Amino acid sequence: MTAFNVAVSINAPPQQVLAVLCDVERWPEWTPTMTQVRRLDRGPLAVGSSARVVQPKLRPAVWRVTELDANRSFTWVARAPGVRMKAGHFVEPEGEGSRASLSFEFSGLLAPVVSRLYRGLIQQYIAAEARGLKQRSETLSRPVQGLRNRSPQ
Repeated sequence: MTAFNVAVSINAPPQQVLAVLCDVERWPEWTPTMTQVRRLDRGPLAVGSSARVVQPKLRPAVWRVTELDANRSFTWVARAPGVRMKAGHFVEPEGEGSRASLSFEFSGLLAPVVSRLYRGLIQQYIAAEARGLKQRSETLSRPVQGLRNRSPQ
C-alpha cells in the first residue's frame, strides 16, 4: 500500500469545511483537479453514495462512500483492474477554525506500479485540493462586507 497525506489549517468552522467537502458535485468549482463530478444517486452524501469523477490526466472513475461521520469525515473508494484507491477527507476543530486532512492510498496487486507512475501527479492533486478547500471554505465563511443593520430613524 502507498499512501499520500496533506493537512491544512482553515479559518472556517469545521461544519463549513465539511459541508464544502460533502458537496462533491461542486468540487470542480474550487479545485482544478476535477473536471466533472456527477452523483449517481440523490440526497445527502451517505455510506453507499457514489459519484463519477472525471479528472485531467486520469481515467474517469466511480467513487463509492464507504465511511461517513456526518460531523467529521468521509472516505470513498474506487477500483480499477489490480488496484484499489481510497481517499479520506477529515475535518477537526483547530482553535477557532479547522484542520482538514486529505489522504489517498493505493492498494492491490498493481498498487506498487501504479503508485510509482502516478506519485507526482497524486501529490500535486492532493496539495491543490487542500489549497482549494481552504480558499473555498474561508470565502464562504466570511461575512458580507458593507452590509449593516440599519434601524429606522
